[in-house]
Amino acid sequence: MPAAFTQSNLETTVNIESSGHLVMFSAVREVNSEIRSDSMARLPVSGEGRLYQISRDSSRQRARDHYLRLLSQRNAQILFDCSGVRCGRSNVWANQVFNQAVLYGADSNQDYLVAGTVAEDGTRWLTLVYTVTRGNLREYVWVEHLRVAPGASIPGFGNLASRVEGPVIVPWRGGVTYRFDWQAGDRQRVTELAREEGTLVALVGYSALEADESFSDAMERARRATESLSEVLSKTGVSRDQQKIIVVGPAVVFSEPDRQGNRVEVVMISR
Repeated sequence: MPAAFTQSNLETTVNIESSGHLVMFSAVREVNSEIRSDSMARLPVSGEGRLYQISRDSSRQRARDHYLRLLSQRNAQILFDCSGVRCGRSNVWANQVFNQAVLYGADSNQDYLVAGTVAEDGTRWLTLVYTVTRGNLREYVWVEHLRVAPGASIPGFGNLASRVEGPVIVPWRGGVTYRFDWQAGDRQRVTELAREEGTLVALVGYSALEADESFSDAMERARRATESLSEVLSKTGVSRDQQKIIVVGPAVVFSEPDRQGNRVEVVMISR
């Protein structure tokens, strides 16, 4: 999470775990009680949202500049930003996008930006910053910092997104030993891409939560299967040093038919 603007006080923290979290990449409006935007996406994410009240002796512009500096230090790509009425209706941002009624202010006194970054391990992050001045002149900033699941398409995440290949979806079966159902050519695709210097191979393990098992047991099954596939890859030329194991288990659910059940999703991230 980006460091808080020093002249602000934290009021609310919201954990965000969603297979379809709404992220806006353009101005918003409301038509027949529905959110409309030229570019928006529902993304599989995990992270936090934080609401800060800005001190009276500072300003939301200073807060926005603070977060822009931090994003610049992380080589972030600004995917969309707006100011004032160009952002659309403050009421929609407050009550339907962020679900924080305190963010409702004048349409002319608001700012919004969404930025994307890629971490050293290839994980993609989105950071959203919304500032507003309310009718009582109190100023607030809302910050969301979200890890985006591998394979999700992020609007406008051009050059950074092109570094990510995959996911290659590998269903698995078994308990003590494991069988991996590779599609034709997928294993060759992974090993060939892994030969490129600096490529990271992320193995993201998923499991279906059985009716008679605990969440912890499902996570453990996913971990063992993912480690088993890691061993397979290490024997075919993908060194352990360039692998990264991420265990998700049943914690994230996708709507796509091919992204269901027990599986490992293999994602290749180039330097």
